Amino acid sequence: MKKLCLVGLFSVLFSTSAAAYSVEHEFMVTIGPFEASKTAFTYSLSPDSYEVRSMAETFGVFDALYPFRANYFTSGKIRGQNLITDDYHYVSYSRFNKRTKQLVYNNNGLPVCRISSKNDEKKKVEIEQKPENKDTTDLQTAFAELARQYSRYRFCDSRMRIFDGKRRFDVIFRDEGQENLLPGPYSAIAGKAAKCSFHIDKLDSDGDDLLWKVTSERPVYFWIMEDEKQKKPFIAKISLEKTPLGRLDVYATRVTVKE
Repeated sequence: MKKLCLVGLFSVLFSTSAAAYSVEHEFMVTIGPFEASKTAFTYSLSPDSYEVRSMAETFGVFDALYPFRANYFTSGKIRGQNLITDDYHYVSYSRFNKRTKQLVYNNNGLPVCRISSKNDEKKKVEIEQKPENKDTTDLQTAFAELARQYSRYRFCDSRMRIFDGKRRFDVIFRDEGQENLLPGPYSAIAGKAAKCSFHIDKLDSDGDDLLWKVTSERPVYFWIMEDEKQKKPFIAKISLEKTPLGRLDVYATRVTVKE
């Protein structure tokens, strides 16, 4: 269920201050009529590095229909204003398959090798270094850069160049105004939130990844709030109006900030 990976795209959206701290989120994911998944994310930031760990796992009726669980990890260093990826890897399990992927990066944060496996059958591919891939980053680090921008200037508008080891594309973020979020059956978190959106400009690239397809055809909306005590921004809600299984909503059920 690759659309569950959507949650992971927001996993470093809170790496914003010079002091070291960590943020832990717990989310409830609903897809159509299903309570589809509970996810957990832990983030940490120091003055010269960042790191994020995330987990997604289906449960209930949805788990019986589409069983899926996955763990993701991204880490990197901070040089001045630039966040440079050092490592990215994940492992996922569906009904019939176990998949892994690791990207090996050079000192400039560009992937030079992709190591993947399906049901423990490994494949290693050297990544061709093309001029158009210069000054790009990975998708999760792009959200960390957005976080730094939002923390300092309180706006989302930006366009970032992404290279994931296979495809070159851009991610476009836009401000969508302010909204008041109300408490609901999945989350008690409520109050004024900044509404933003993002979508993928494929730049004539192609692929059969479901997440890739739906985020290039329509925007994903997300709502940013701040915790009352430490004033750290966090994602209160994520929403994608249409997927093959219906509307996708992600609700923050618990946010813990530690310094």
